[in-house]
Amino acid sequence: MKIIVIGESCKDIFVYGDCDRLSPEAPVPVMIPKLAKDNLGMSGNVVKNLEALDSDIEIVHWYQEELITKTRYVDKRSNHMFLRVDEGEKSISEFKLDGWKINEIKEADAVIVSDYDKGFLSDRTLEAISWDAKFSIIDSKRKMDSNLITSFNFVKLNESEFLKCNVNPHHLKKILITLGSKGAKYIDTVYPSPDPKETIDVSGAGDTFTASFTLKYLQTKNVEESIIFANQKSSIVVSKRGVATP
Repeated sequence: MKIIVIGESCKDIFVYGDCDRLSPEAPVPVMIPKLAKDNLGMSGNVVKNLEALDSDIEIVHWYQEELITKTRYVDKRSNHMFLRVDEGEKSISEFKLDGWKINEIKEADAVIVSDYDKGFLSDRTLEAISWDAKFSIIDSKRKMDSNLITSFNFVKLNESEFLKCNVNPHHLKKILITLGSKGAKYIDTVYPSPDPKETIDVSGAGDTFTASFTLKYLQTKNVEESIIFANQKSSIVVSKRGVATP
């Protein structure tokens, strides 16, 4: 199986430290760094999830040339995040969809678009990608319009993203709505997490859902089974620190 992942990628950095006192200069905690971890985030985390779920698939990853970093400062004891510093998002070069990439898309079994709406992917490019793909799913931070929703086989949105979109009733069969610890909703049915765990960190859980749903749907063509599988894998990663894979 061959899957193409397209979208902005970043380096996620987690700085864990001890926070035992407030600053005398301002009512803010003083952190003493103890440990730093980094991993791929955004579309890079979708790739890492696919690799963790199925080592036999071929993955092609297209992302921007510029480096994006997201540095989180976290209390090691409570896992409370005090600050996130994002760098490198303001000058992203636009993705160019040329002939050889179109041929790759046509040959692939699926295309996953992880769109953070940073200027890398235009509406026109997204529509072209979806029309050329055998199967396409998008997880997007932009306000999805009717044309984009119609173009893709599935659109993954969280609850707040869904409320921002003007969705016609006939679009609901394409939209997967993640509800955090409550599971996911498809059309009028809520699918609760089959194995709920204590939520420690939600970072990257949406990437896990998208990757898991795609793999299971390609195998079964069954939406219900795929949502339940994706919920199960997502419940695993939120019980771990940082951006994790199942």
